[in-house]
Amino acid sequence: MHLNDVSIKRADEEAVLEPTGALSVETVLSVRHWNEHLFSFRITRPASFRFRSGEFVMIGLKGDNGKPLLRAYSVASPAWDEELEFLSIKVQDGPLTSKLQLIQPGDQIYLGRKPTGTLVTDALLPGKRLFMLSTGTGLAPFLSLARDPDVYEFYEQVVVVHSVRRVSDLAFHDELESKLADDPLVAEQAATQFHYVPTVTREPFRTNRRIDKLIGDGSLFEGIPGPAKFDPETDRIMMCGSMDMIKQFGALFEGSGFPEGSNAAPGAFVIERAFVG
Repeated sequence: MHLNDVSIKRADEEAVLEPTGALSVETVLSVRHWNEHLFSFRITRPASFRFRSGEFVMIGLKGDNGKPLLRAYSVASPAWDEELEFLSIKVQDGPLTSKLQLIQPGDQIYLGRKPTGTLVTDALLPGKRLFMLSTGTGLAPFLSLARDPDVYEFYEQVVVVHSVRRVSDLAFHDELESKLADDPLVAEQAATQFHYVPTVTREPFRTNRRIDKLIGDGSLFEGIPGPAKFDPETDRIMMCGSMDMIKQFGALFEGSGFPEGSNAAPGAFVIERAFVG
């Protein structure tokens, strides 16, 4: 997967951001444009910022009215990383993303001080296989979890499934395809425990089926130790992405004996309800 050449115009200079009780002001360290509607970026991490891999936090910029314009974003970097990484779509007329897509290294950005979320291992019962089903930028929290050493202690097999429309939408494809070989903390465990299942629905690719089809014909489980179907006794599932996918699979798993989990009551599958209307 090669970085697409994208022409980016510089945003108008904004006034210096001021921290508040709920927000710190951080510096953009790097920006990576995957294609014309998808980008990721890294920012500084405050020494006091603590989060669990898989959680989300509010980030944003100054709005036209001078007040912070914020949106919830899953942290794509693992909890041990000294920087924070995020994955975002570009919406040309979006109140925040129309501005956010123009950020460059050295720019300032708001960061919330209180991360939260349910896409965390604490919300799941113990199991043998962890499946993380994602569409589009729903991959972000699973990038965090896949690079967390604790996940490989909790589960024998760690599986990231990523469904997108176009090949260029497969953000972080090379890193995931290599089984995180360059990761300083999980490379050794990921070599035998990590599995990456990318699929593209609207362009030629080695896999061209939606996630439900991959489950239905068993191909999602190829090369993964264990049964070629989901087992509520041993499999644990996380989902993040389109609302249609979340609703479809939420109903499927509940009907198949998978109780939904939460931070208060761990279960066999979890979704991030903050992103589901």
